[in-house]
Amino acid sequence: MSVPAAAAAFLGGIGMFLLGMGLMTEGLKLAAGSALERVLASSTRTRLRGLGSGALLTALVQSSSAVTVATIGFVNAGLVSLGQALWVLYGANVGTTMTGWLVALVGLQFKVEVFALPLVGVGMLLRLTGEKSRRGAVGLALAGFGVLFLGIEVLRSSFAAVAQQVDLPQGEGAFAVLAQLAVGVVMTVLMQSSSAALAVALTAAQGGMLSPQGAAAVVIGANIGTTVTALLATIGATPNAKRAAAGHVAFNVLTGVVALALLPWLVTAIAGLRQALALPPSPAAKLALFHTAFNLLGVVLMWPLSDRLAHELGRRFRSGEEDEARPQHLDDNVLAVPALALDALEQEVRRFGGMAVEAARRALTGEAAPPQDPRPSARLGNAIAEFITRLNRQSMGPESARRLPEILRVVRYWEAVRELAADAAAVRAEPGAAGALARFDAAFRQSALALLEAVDPRRAGGDAEEVARLAEEMQRHYQELKAAYLEAGAAGSLALPAMDAALRHASTTRRALEQAIKGRLHLQRVTR
Repeated sequence: MSVPAAAAAFLGGIGMFLLGMGLMTEGLKLAAGSALERVLASSTRTRLRGLGSGALLTALVQSSSAVTVATIGFVNAGLVSLGQALWVLYGANVGTTMTGWLVALVGLQFKVEVFALPLVGVGMLLRLTGEKSRRGAVGLALAGFGVLFLGIEVLRSSFAAVAQQVDLPQGEGAFAVLAQLAVGVVMTVLMQSSSAALAVALTAAQGGMLSPQGAAAVVIGANIGTTVTALLATIGATPNAKRAAAGHVAFNVLTGVVALALLPWLVTAIAGLRQALALPPSPAAKLALFHTAFNLLGVVLMWPLSDRLAHELGRRFRSGEEDEARPQHLDDNVLAVPALALDALEQEVRRFGGMAVEAARRALTGEAAPPQDPRPSARLGNAIAEFITRLNRQSMGPESARRLPEILRVVRYWEAVRELAADAAAVRAEPGAAGALARFDAAFRQSALALLEAVDPRRAGGDAEEVARLAEEMQRHYQELKAAYLEAGAAGSLALPAMDAALRHASTTRRALEQAIKGRLHLQRVTR
């Protein structure tokens, strides 16, 4: 095979590997469904449990990104602390080394077409016969698994063809090691996948194009290169996503620097460890063991530093949270896991509902909105609508597909509350009447404020019976107020423009309260 043909085969092999990885990850995420959420929610109480759950889930779904966005979703929802989330992310780094073992022990040791092609066929058969079911998701994962190994086989063939004609950076000096490190970083940045870069390094080492130490330096570079992807993912992200990405960067950079400083000794130690574990003597197996070992070294290094890091990160990236009109839970990174995106959306809708309730309260009490941002909830409502549009483009399971329109209905209720509150504030008349009118006016406002307190989605309580009782009381006071103002206007004791303004304010407030009741009760049904 000529060099140009081998180069073309190399590009095709990379493409097949990335395609297979993408299909496998997507299928496994859909097949896992809410299990990903349940495991993370129940397995982050201690450092070791968080580390173990992150490693296990990443090994199962073959995507550290999926576990990362799931973890960010839980931090955004307040289900886990940033400190707990960091250990899940460290575990995800360890779990992603499973790809290296798959390549080293399976992809480079067997005739992969013997089982890869049947996997593609069986997987697509399951996909076609159960497109919207879990069976279809498993089929997609199987097909991706097969395509991934076919890509490895193409990579192996292309490397074998050019092993004698192309020189990768060799040697063990400082400049050579830095060049090898740069190869790993550049490959990961260009392919946006450390797993693909690792597969290239493994096949190159297996084909004799890299020494064990040179291949190890490439692997270190691939791990550092993933930090670029993490940093790119934080553009426009929530503060929690930025903190998680910063934690990921700190782990990878610290681990990479220490592993690079100890590289010759680590390579020697790995050779002895491979013999002790009775692993195959192939260069790929040694490199997979090195990848796992130096990520475990990172865990050891971060053990005494993690609490301090979480504390420092908690103080960073706070400017976005200070602007209440900016989403605090919505993050495009969690769109990759629709079930978690819906959880984040639900939390943001609660915030949006709370802002709508606050606007209604201000309309009742006559307070003005903050002068620097008169209508922040309008901008937040637009952000929620845009997020829902993007979420609609994702592949969702049946449960997620059912929840989305329900949450959208709740958004519409809170939007109606916000608009009616603005209308009420525009026509509000100061209570200039004395005697009975003032008493009726105060009674209505008091009952309306109590009802707003009960339906505020940011607070606990507000069960259906309590809301129904307060709503009935509010309606009774509204009818009494309406009758009193109409009587005063007819008798001439109150000017008709003032009567009209007061009644329109009360009527608009009542309609806002009715929409708020629907929003709160419907939100409770969605979250059950």
